[in-house]
Amino acid sequence: SHFRFKMAASMNVRASGVLRSLAARSSLFPSTQGVQVVHKRWLNLQEYQSKKLMADHGVTVQRFFVAETAKDALEAAKKLKAREIVLKAQILAGGRGKGVFSSGLKGGVHLTKDPDVVRTLSEQMLGYNLTTKQTAKEGVKVNKVMVAEALDISRETYLAILMDRACNGPVLVGSPQGGVDIEEVAATNPELIFKEEIDIFQGVKDTQVLRMAENLGFKGPLQQQAADQIKKLYNLFLKVDATQVEVNPFGETPEGQVVCFDAKINFDDNAEFRQKEIFAMDDTSENDPIETEAASYDLKYIGMDGNIACFVNGAGLAMATCDIIDLHGGKPANFLDLGGGVQESQVYQAFKLLSADSRVEAILVNIFGGIVNCAIIANGITKACRELELKVPLVVRLEGTNVQEAKRILNESGLPIMAASDLDDAAKKAVASVASK
Repeated sequence: SHFRFKMAASMNVRASGVLRSLAARSSLFPSTQGVQVVHKRWLNLQEYQSKKLMADHGVTVQRFFVAETAKDALEAAKKLKAREIVLKAQILAGGRGKGVFSSGLKGGVHLTKDPDVVRTLSEQMLGYNLTTKQTAKEGVKVNKVMVAEALDISRETYLAILMDRACNGPVLVGSPQGGVDIEEVAATNPELIFKEEIDIFQGVKDTQVLRMAENLGFKGPLQQQAADQIKKLYNLFLKVDATQVEVNPFGETPEGQVVCFDAKINFDDNAEFRQKEIFAMDDTSENDPIETEAASYDLKYIGMDGNIACFVNGAGLAMATCDIIDLHGGKPANFLDLGGGVQESQVYQAFKLLSADSRVEAILVNIFGGIVNCAIIANGITKACRELELKVPLVVRLEGTNVQEAKRILNESGLPIMAASDLDDAAKKAVASVASK
């Protein structure tokens, strides 16, 4: 549907890593069934942060510095003493190379041999918005640039370490065809995908990393060097509680060095309590402020461009609610998923977020109480309506656990709440309440 497409587009920047991971898993491991990814929130690391993590664990990456001013960028370029320098704008969105700055500069990635050019380019990057295919039309403000040593790549391979349910543990996945989407390689040349299952108790074995290095096409002394890098990547994977470390390209230089040129790291949100330093690096500057605030209450919120706010538990039900609002001629203002373990305080905060949005002209609550107790939702709704003095029409459809008690709470509240018998009825009433204004 139109809104499912729009929602997918909105989620693209944050979700692309995990969605791509799942796509890779389905094509690389066709026997894996029922893959489920449950994330409390997305952890966003800038490129320089991921590379520093790798460097700190002995993984070979390009030498680099991070600069926040053009003057610092110039100093960094001089300090590198590199034959060639690559300057990269640091934003989370992809497509930087073909992006355009509000200063008029084209491209968020530039190569040069002259440190003075680094300063000139930085002046046109820092403080300006960069628009790419993955950002909003106004773009994202660039506050940092990465000044790195540019290295030639003589050969590109692909390497990933990820958790695989089929073998109850981590798996090494590699291909001698790097620098391209691994999904394409898996579809067109499956014989070029190599896999090594790792025993979680024994860890990765020397024979496994050497075999993977050989399968990736590393020859002579480079084979041992690549094997050592793979082992260090596995140690990083364990140490930071990653669910995936994907290096593409995992390449070699003409000078005979194995380098991790680009990497994507996904982290297990359940390990936040013991990975405080990593989670403290979470960059929320490019997020919608409402999304960031919602995440602080363990609510999943995605803003959309309509005027009917959706207050739902479960992502599937939320998408269905958006679709049926669209079917009856309305437009959803958001995607808000309460999740399963919702508390009364979260209901209140959700209403606070929705009512603060000036575009919202009606709120539709659609709850199917399986894990969720409908009475908790009802208490949260009545508290929010009274304390926030809700000014927009409110349509409520509740079904499931403790629903009769929930309906009693709402009926006896004396508040102008429109009850709905089912989702279709709720959507019609919400759309009609906006149309009658």
